[in-house]
Amino acid sequence: MAKIRHDDRGSLLAPLKALGFFTRAPVTETLAPRPASLNYRGFHVNDWSQCIGCGTCQRICDNAAITMVTIPSLPQDPARGIRNQRPAIDYGRCCWCGLCVDICPSGSIALTREYIHICRESELDSYFVLPDPNGIHGQPFPAGWAKSEVSELIDPARQPMKELPAPTRIQGFDEIVQGYEPQQAIDEAARCVQCGLCHEACPTHMHAPEYIRAIWRGDAEEAVRQIYRTNPFAHVCGRVCTHRCEQACSIGNRGEPLAIRWLKRHAMDSVPDERVRELVTQDSVAAPSGRRVAIVGSGPAGLTAAFDLARHGHAVTVYEALARPGGMPRYGIPAYRLPDDRLDADIAVIEAQGVEIRCNTPIGAELTMETLRQQYDAVVLAIGLQLGRSTRIPGSGHRDVHTAVELLRRIREGEALAPPKRVVIIGGGNVAMDIARSLARLQMRRHGAIDITVCALEDFDHFPADPTELKEAREEGVRVLASRGPKEIVIDADGGLGGLKTLGVTSVFDEQGRFAPRYNHEDEQLHEAAWVVEAIGQISDISILGDSLSERLEWDRGRLRVDENGRTAEPWLWSAGDMVRGPDVVHAVADGHRVAASIHQALQQHTEAGS
Repeated sequence: MAKIRHDDRGSLLAPLKALGFFTRAPVTETLAPRPASLNYRGFHVNDWSQCIGCGTCQRICDNAAITMVTIPSLPQDPARGIRNQRPAIDYGRCCWCGLCVDICPSGSIALTREYIHICRESELDSYFVLPDPNGIHGQPFPAGWAKSEVSELIDPARQPMKELPAPTRIQGFDEIVQGYEPQQAIDEAARCVQCGLCHEACPTHMHAPEYIRAIWRGDAEEAVRQIYRTNPFAHVCGRVCTHRCEQACSIGNRGEPLAIRWLKRHAMDSVPDERVRELVTQDSVAAPSGRRVAIVGSGPAGLTAAFDLARHGHAVTVYEALARPGGMPRYGIPAYRLPDDRLDADIAVIEAQGVEIRCNTPIGAELTMETLRQQYDAVVLAIGLQLGRSTRIPGSGHRDVHTAVELLRRIREGEALAPPKRVVIIGGGNVAMDIARSLARLQMRRHGAIDITVCALEDFDHFPADPTELKEAREEGVRVLASRGPKEIVIDADGGLGGLKTLGVTSVFDEQGRFAPRYNHEDEQLHEAAWVVEAIGQISDISILGDSLSERLEWDRGRLRVDENGRTAEPWLWSAGDMVRGPDVVHAVADGHRVAASIHQALQQHTEAGS
């Protein structure tokens, strides 16, 4: 033990030294707000016009100091990634760490230099605050800690995707997108804040946050399990989905949205096809129900319904008129976007559930819809949109005027098409880009040069095709003309096709938003071509229904009318997919789930009633 020195013991007179302070000037400052530093972490403010209600701030708060409060008067739009919720702060829990500010995807929330709040014991609830732009006391206060490049917790840039360069890809139909490397996928998945807006925006309500988290952990098999909770067309949607989830992604408010589609593709490509089938079939399938369901059409809607119904124990037979199953993904999407083997892998998983697919079996003269009605407990009509619409302008009946869907099918069936040196395409959607780019490849192979002109009604600010499709088409030498409307197809004196006359478009829609193009008749151009291809939309071939059934069904502007569960006016017939909703793979998948659930419920009720 240390010895205590004599001078450390103090003195009895020592306290008297304090009396000397009475003669000194006070140094205590009066009670008044003192200026805070520029980056002070005071009370919160939240710009409600920027806030999207994603709840990321709530999830990152370790103290559970943030509660998301629903504000009914605010807009709610899942498709755009907007919730009518705003964060409320419990200042009894908040530690002013600023993580909520640093991670906010929209940058709407910040901290001020305001730090004094006094309340009586009876007003303890005033510590629970719903911040708005005016702060805790309803008036502006100098800004403090806010999102900056130094504090940003989210990487705004997505991982670059390796693609074939234009000079290489124009030589053939090899797949353009090469996919993520494993570390790239992990880095991209790390950008996800798990807000769930993608789940709400997706028509199938895919569990994207769950499979993205699994990818981040390096568990591709778990990612596959999560994907197959809602989407049996996993390879297809990993390549050609319209990725509405990315349009809703909260990260896209300040940077590039998460590459959700490419991450799905990475997970599926990381697990061997046989192992995928094992993972999916590991889930228990119900015992045979004794019920039989027929599905007409083997596209995404029909096969998704077949997948679900087979797993419920029903015997499912799919009838396909063409030689191979897959519908429009097989015969309408070019191989450079969707290779056959990836579509085959998806279909193999569906067949592994016990689904029988009969190809080269058209419905019509020999095997009728009435026969199916008699032989099965339920029938699903999912025939898609196989026929192209016509412009019906003068000359559109010429032999060298084609529809895009017809040519795309012939190319996918392996027919040796021989396009001429000059082709003009009418339309500006993704189908127009698909046929333009496909014919460009065939022109390069046959003529060594490309001369494709696309004429679209819309201007580039409102162009219907996906921006990536438009960009890549131009890179491949396709000439795209905006605001040009078809007037007449020119026929030469010898009967050959000479080209397409177009007019300048002044507007596409009228004041009520209806489709009603207006033209400048003084702005006329002739686009010389030996082929004209119409890509202005598709329709279903309903001739397979027969006159009697067609008359009993209800129609809405050429589309079959169904109820919210996909059931038609005939109680034994359901319908799903493009012929009901319009062309979109992921909506077709969602439709397939919907009708399968409705049929399963109807069959259960019928069984219970019979018992």
